[in-house]
Amino acid sequence: MADNSFDVIVIGGGPGGYVAAIRAAQLGKSTAVVEKDKSGGRCLNYACIPAKTMLHTAEVFEHATGSADIGVKVSGAELDWQALGKRRTGVSAGLEGGVNGLFKKNKIKLIAGEGSLTENGDVKVGDETYRADKVILATGSVAQPIPGVEFSDRVVDTWGAWSLPEQPKSIAVVGAGASGAEIASAYVRFGTEVKLIEMLDQILPAEDKDAVRVVERTFKKQGIEISTGTPVENVVVGKKSVKFTYGDNSAEVDYLAIAGGRVPDIEVLGLDAAKVELDEDGRIKVDQYQRTSNEKVYAIGDIVRGAALAHKAMEEGVVAAEHASGAETRPVNMDLIPGATFCHPQVASVGLTEAQAKEAGHDVKTGKFKLGGVGAGSVYDDRDGMVKLVVDKEYGEIIGAHIVGNRACDMIAELVAVMALEGGIQELQRITHPHPTISEAVVESARAVDGWATHA
Repeated sequence: MADNSFDVIVIGGGPGGYVAAIRAAQLGKSTAVVEKDKSGGRCLNYACIPAKTMLHTAEVFEHATGSADIGVKVSGAELDWQALGKRRTGVSAGLEGGVNGLFKKNKIKLIAGEGSLTENGDVKVGDETYRADKVILATGSVAQPIPGVEFSDRVVDTWGAWSLPEQPKSIAVVGAGASGAEIASAYVRFGTEVKLIEMLDQILPAEDKDAVRVVERTFKKQGIEISTGTPVENVVVGKKSVKFTYGDNSAEVDYLAIAGGRVPDIEVLGLDAAKVELDEDGRIKVDQYQRTSNEKVYAIGDIVRGAALAHKAMEEGVVAAEHASGAETRPVNMDLIPGATFCHPQVASVGLTEAQAKEAGHDVKTGKFKLGGVGAGSVYDDRDGMVKLVVDKEYGEIIGAHIVGNRACDMIAELVAVMALEGGIQELQRITHPHPTISEAVVESARAVDGWATHA
């Protein structure tokens, strides 16, 4: 094809976009990616990867300063903020280079600039128009401040929180979902005074209440001040601090981090011109194969229905690329998208919470098992967490799984696999788990459903 003509053009080079492009290229399609910033998008450069890099340092620093009781005494451990920032930048830069290498390996053209759709569904970048047989939109989301407040040097979004020029003495985090919980968890372990403020009635609003209780206890032990059911108001930004009120309280902190209110990044895409429709939530309407109302155009990730998660976007990218290429594919099972929050302790879940299951009309029973009940919980100092299963009483179908613990986000994959393969509680109860591992708590929670956990 000509230099400005492709089988598939992907607008957005984040996790969903670059995976979609690679899959299309694997299927023999000439493919291009339009990206206005860096390959890897926000997740790799400004969100997921930088956040987890900072959280890993928080974990190591906590071990260095608090491991005397396990026989490791460290004197003089200090947090080097500049070195941490350099590593954060280096990790993202290395992975960005890896994505560019994958583009090169798969003969994918990277087009720098901001892409939009033309009336006939082609892609315009600057003054150049690129013809496409199919287009996949993967532009992600952008942060929104709270009403009446603008982002500034002192009022920051999540990326601003992770890239502060100095370690603050105090920070308030508004929004206690996954991103807010991660920011609070990292900074309190760095030694910063942290307030975590949530407008709803619990932190981690999407998670099961039993899991949240464990996290909340640990957060308070770490020194995080938690306030729920309290909107932030009367924000006054100074040169070196931010004053505000929340509920009946007032506070002054070095920085105010707003960790919620993201909206789809779709304003410049030219959706009206290409007759791409939005749903009632203001996201792009798609079918099970990620196809929009314009059959030439697909959309994935944060700009469509479902959770705003990188791994969801990646799988949707695979489906969109396969369908756009005429290959056999299988829609993403939206009921089996795991949630993963990398605070300490980590929180991971899949399916319904107990409350959601009951509200949906399920007759349920649950099994809960504390990580401290298995030997590895004591060995690895991971005793406070838990595994909880929500099970349909009649057939033993697992309809929800919830894990809190130091490696919960790795452990949840087992439950996703069992549920995806239609295994019930009966099968999980008989799967042999290696000893001594934290994973033994999974089989014990399955047995607890029927009252025969052996280490309870």
